[in-house]
Amino acid sequence: MDVYAPQVWLPHERPTLPGSPSTPLHSDRRRVAYLLVGLIVALTGGLGNALVTVNLPYLQGSLGVYSSEIAWLPAAYVMANVSMNLLLVKFRQQFGLRLFTELFLVLYALATLAHLFVHGLASAIAVRAAHGMSGAALTVLGLYYTLQAFPAKHRLKGVVLGAGFSQLALPLARLFSTELLEIGEWRGLYFFELGMALLSLGCVLMLKLPPGDRIKAFEKLDFLTFALFAPGVALLTAVLALGRTVWWLEAPWLGYSLAASIVLIAGALLIEHNRKAPLLNTRWLTTANMLRLALLVILIRIVQSEASGTVGFLQALGLSNDQMNNLWLVTLGASVAGLSLSALTITPARVPGSIMLSMVLMAIGAWMDTDASNLTRPADLYLSQFLLAFGGAFCIGPTFVSGFGAVIAAPRNLISFSLMFTITQNMGGLLGSAMVGSFQVVREKFHSSQLVEHLSLLDPQVAARIQSGGAALGSTLGDPAMRNAQGVARLGAAATREANILAYNDVFLMISYVALATLAWMLLRFAWDRVVAHRRLPAANAQTGMANVNLTNFGSR
Repeated sequence: MDVYAPQVWLPHERPTLPGSPSTPLHSDRRRVAYLLVGLIVALTGGLGNALVTVNLPYLQGSLGVYSSEIAWLPAAYVMANVSMNLLLVKFRQQFGLRLFTELFLVLYALATLAHLFVHGLASAIAVRAAHGMSGAALTVLGLYYTLQAFPAKHRLKGVVLGAGFSQLALPLARLFSTELLEIGEWRGLYFFELGMALLSLGCVLMLKLPPGDRIKAFEKLDFLTFALFAPGVALLTAVLALGRTVWWLEAPWLGYSLAASIVLIAGALLIEHNRKAPLLNTRWLTTANMLRLALLVILIRIVQSEASGTVGFLQALGLSNDQMNNLWLVTLGASVAGLSLSALTITPARVPGSIMLSMVLMAIGAWMDTDASNLTRPADLYLSQFLLAFGGAFCIGPTFVSGFGAVIAAPRNLISFSLMFTITQNMGGLLGSAMVGSFQVVREKFHSSQLVEHLSLLDPQVAARIQSGGAALGSTLGDPAMRNAQGVARLGAAATREANILAYNDVFLMISYVALATLAWMLLRFAWDRVVAHRRLPAANAQTGMANVNLTNFGSR
């Protein structure tokens, strides 16, 4: 029996694309079950990286490594996650959904189990890379399960929810990871992740996806493209993830890695550009619509990186994760609200308006944080972070939908779109974090120089501040010189803290400007499209009139 022979489907059952499940009619109870499994699987795929990202300082202490070394953990996840998307689509198309589902969930569970026996940085990096590969599969799997929960007329809502469920992982990880650390230190995180992986495996074994079409998809040149593209993306990821930590102009290996990544990725694209049946359709990816979509996703991810700036700001004030729990609860609620409202209101005509509304909300939220001070506490950030989280969740679905329509029209471009969206999402996140961190460091140095310039021992206020700082240690330090040195150190620490606060205010202002610039670009593009459509209307009417005249003349003959 030929497993690649096309099956006969009823009209409502036909799979959207090869490798995707069919869509038979389900009972209401079964639809709810598919929705719950989709949520569990999507969260499982997102929580793995979120738990590590949120708790990097604690993992750094457990493994006994430097900050420049621990940064390889999230970098390894992104390296593998992006690269695997190049092959996963064809894997589903050729080997079927069942093998795809069970294989990668078992791989995810085994990788999580391996984390419990990790005692060194090298093995931890290898395990994170394995998580990146399986996490890429789980994101797609969660989307497929979610789509089964909706009938055809509401399937667009399923796309929004399926694409957005994984966005809930980061606020969830911030919310309860402290308790997991208290249970078993860093192993508590991995025990929870293992439990989620096993739960997901049990769910998909009990509730299987409907079968879909299978085709013979892989070609020999696919693996050559992957052999060039994967290391190229890995090197580029390493540059973006570690550039701020080792600093961009001080580590020669960053330049070598960037140059090598350009050569490798260019080589892979050159092969694909000249293939008859390319894995990556470079001509389609370089169309104006796809380039605009890629730029839009990157800009949105840069704006969303304001959340990492907020965390850095609160940590600079000396606050720990457990003191921010209420703030993360607010952001989680905002993300759920934004995702739900986006699903309820989504239509193809509303996609541009939804994205522009998100930009407005995020610009307002970032601008509200620009007046932060050393007296700012998490409760003062509730409204601004609610707007940022709501806007970020509200726009993820419409952004995905805006490009997926072109894939439905040309299914052969599914791999190209999947890779483009994954790269822009992941690389945009890394680029946003790198920009926020680097800009904050530069501005902190600037403000430090401005503050320290005005600190002189000849200034009575400075002298009094130093004396009061040393007097607080009078009961433990009898030496006046030592007390004076401690007073100077305390004043220097206060100046550094204030410089950091001013730098974060600059970061929030920059992000607000990026959001406004993105909004302005979208408005100009929308206005231009309307003008072009208005200009084409008379020409179309004239052509219609000429056609009518010709038909009349033809009839009179």
